[in-house]
Amino acid sequence: MDKLWAPWRNKYISSLKKKRGCIFCRAVKTPKQKLVVFKTRHSICMLNIFPYNNGHLMVCPLKHTAELSALNEREILDLFHALLKAQGLLQAVLKPQGYNIGMNLKRTSGAGITGHLHVHIVPRWNGDTNFMPVLGQTKVISESLRHLHKRLKDAYAKAN
Repeated sequence: MDKLWAPWRNKYISSLKKKRGCIFCRAVKTPKQKLVVFKTRHSICMLNIFPYNNGHLMVCPLKHTAELSALNEREILDLFHALLKAQGLLQAVLKPQGYNIGMNLKRTSGAGITGHLHVHIVPRWNGDTNFMPVLGQTKVISESLRHLHKRLKDAYAKAN
């Protein structure tokens, strides 16, 4: 097996601790630490720290719930407005050629975080799937999360 050396990741790995509570609810309290791009009245948008692709965002309601049916009409509308805003920011900053947008509800569907529903928005480009994930079982993310966070926050500030 080939090894991909990334010693700078050790600081991140050693800082990981099993934290209690919901990552989305914690993000509301510490937005800069959790790479929050923006917050609306009923929703929050943040970078995924384990992205499938550069720019992978998650948009979720502020209400801690796993059920879509627990959201009222204002919360649902706000969630989808936040999703559109997130897509617009990605388009302005990264100019992707497409998107994967979706939710995994419950563990059986693939949800990694089951207690707080969230919508994934993953930018896609022609050719963004190459030999590395297939042969090397390695995904290359081309930009640091902190740098992309700043670019998205700047674009958000400029648009609002």
